[in-house]
Amino acid sequence: MTGISLRRADRAPKTAFSEKHSGTRPGRPPWILPAVVFSQFAGTSLWFAGNAVLGDLQQRIAPGSQAIGLITSAVQLGFIAGTLIFAFFMISDLFSPRRVFLVCSLAGAGTNLLLLIGGGWGWLLLIRFATGFFLAGIYPVGMKIAAGWYRKGLGNALGWLVGALVLGTAFPHLIKGLEQGLPFVVVLWTTSLVAAAGGAAIYLLVPDGPYLKKSPRFQVSAIAAVFREDRLRFAAGGYFGHMWELYTVWAFVPFMLTVYCALHPENVVNSSLWSFLIIAGGSIGCIAGGWISFAAGSTRVALWQLRLSGLCCLVSPLMFFLPLPLFLGFLLFWGVVVVGDSPQFSTLVARSAPPAFVGSALTIVNCIGFAITIVSIQLVSLLTAVVPPFMVFLFLLPGPVLGVWSLQRIRKSAPLAE
Repeated sequence: MTGISLRRADRAPKTAFSEKHSGTRPGRPPWILPAVVFSQFAGTSLWFAGNAVLGDLQQRIAPGSQAIGLITSAVQLGFIAGTLIFAFFMISDLFSPRRVFLVCSLAGAGTNLLLLIGGGWGWLLLIRFATGFFLAGIYPVGMKIAAGWYRKGLGNALGWLVGALVLGTAFPHLIKGLEQGLPFVVVLWTTSLVAAAGGAAIYLLVPDGPYLKKSPRFQVSAIAAVFREDRLRFAAGGYFGHMWELYTVWAFVPFMLTVYCALHPENVVNSSLWSFLIIAGGSIGCIAGGWISFAAGSTRVALWQLRLSGLCCLVSPLMFFLPLPLFLGFLLFWGVVVVGDSPQFSTLVARSAPPAFVGSALTIVNCIGFAITIVSIQLVSLLTAVVPPFMVFLFLLPGPVLGVWSLQRIRKSAPLAE
């Protein structure tokens, strides 16, 4: 489809960068991190592109009241499938990861444009599933590319990369919100072109790094380790609780804004623009959390952000009755803390896993976490039809409660992540 041939990574010729920086202390061109951050942002802009134009899609195919949940879950399911397949076949080891990133960026951009083709509800879900599948070659592979250039300071670099994912997730809402009534065709073309540009930037500007290593072969037996090792189990439990809340909040931010305006018809809110600001605010939490973790430790940073986001779940029914500035301020704060702990959970799981199972454990925990998002999204989607809309987000509270309990168990067991 793309016309790009993949060269096997173990046969790739040395680049000027690898020859120049092949000593014990390899240099790093200053544009490496900005290029990877931009590419990560660009590629992940495909994630919520369907959500941003959902209103236009509903007019075309009338998918019903469960549209938000189904279209988001289709992407999540595709991402899970892609992650498992990429890990099992070791795709980013067989081929240079920057070429994998390029191909998946182009393929994801192409499937995103297929939304322009008329079709039914099944076609829409299939296209979003395919987009999620190719995102598995963008987000995790981008992390691997960064790890190839960073030995020290990787945690800080990953904080920037997760922040880029957050901005990318929010980006389609920004495009849609720049001008009320902007045709959804513009949103889809813009996100696809940006994603393709991100793939090209990785391919042209970021050679395979001097620390790039082969991943251990994916081991299904690592599933047992996830649930047998106390420290890993508690780290995974914190992550699972975090994921129960995160993507559901992101998916339903436009819904929250719509409900508020319905309760307060005197207020007019640019839903798409504010959805962008609220979701994008999470990048601040990721980057700030990364810096604070140097002094406070990953466990403490994740614990406090999870407590604060859980508090937002608890008081969420009240936010709909606040004056508009306070309501928007509350959502902005929730957007910061709901995702700011994500980089720290990756660190906790990696540090908690047995050395022989680190790669497989991360893959398994990641996939289970995204599977949990599907359950949570579908539950809240169903509840919107039977529960007063301002009450539905109380059902996200068990996630942060489980996460906080798990993180507290880590702190009591050993200071491994501090």
